Amino acid sequence: MLTCVGFDLDMTLIDPRPGMVAAMNRLGEDNDLPLDGEQFAAHLGPPLDQALRGFGAPEERIPDLITQFRTNYPDIVIPRTVALPGAKESLETVRELGATALVVTGKYGPNADLHVKSLDLPVDRLVGDLWSTGKAEALIEHGATVYVGDHIGDMYGARAAGAVAVGVVTGPCSRDELVEAGAEVVLGSLTELPDWLRGTFT
Repeated sequence: MLTCVGFDLDMTLIDPRPGMVAAMNRLGEDNDLPLDGEQFAAHLGPPLDQALRGFGAPEERIPDLITQFRTNYPDIVIPRTVALPGAKESLETVRELGATALVVTGKYGPNADLHVKSLDLPVDRLVGDLWSTGKAEALIEHGATVYVGDHIGDMYGARAAGAVAVGVVTGPCSRDELVEAGAEVVLGSLTELPDWLRGTFT
């Protein structure tokens, strides 16, 4: 029985890459650090602190850098972000089937909520600041039957929660990588999800 379908946000429901490039480059310029917005945007998924460490940001500066990034985010990233094809239709299908549409993302919750509201996405619940197997906490709490994501971390989270792991290849991970991480179904994009949900749960 389909009770709740969870979704990742970045590169699953939305494409924030142009804004992410701009926001990370701005952070680097403001702090005289070699932060690469293009590289950051091409590998969305892991938490921001991990990305900053990967660019060699000094550990003691990371909390302040995260605060700056989150503060700049609404003005830089939100206006440049679009919904991915099939996102709204997939969320509407979840509701049509009598289930709850849940977003579980590693993104800072208030900024994730701004995306949902800006794009008028029909989301019932949103939980931020959870990554990889940590996402299982929210998925279990909300009774998610299915979790859809673009990253191997999403597949780990789905499996840890006992939810059906559905991968989409709209993000940085290939079909093979998603399957190896535990995806039971891999779709080309969310445009394929409504038919899969109806065919599986009706």
